[in-house]
Amino acid sequence: MAMIYRFLSEDDTSAFCHKISAALAKGWQLHGPATMAFDSARGVMRCGQAVTKEIEGAYHPDMKLGEQ
Repeated sequence: MAMIYRFLSEDDTSAFCHKISAALAKGWQLHGPATMAFDSARGVMRCGQAVTKEIEGAYHPDMKLGEQ
């Protein structure tokens, strides 16, 4: 078994919530609190959330984390 990690980010819209909900539905777990920061170049708030998941087998840098 291996533990894998992703950091998901998106503008502060419902798209961020949908991205996190989709990851949770695939078995990912929240890791720590969500973060927010203002993107001054674009004039929008950005959100981020770390998620982790235990998988069978070993981690490999070529794996597509979103497909796990």
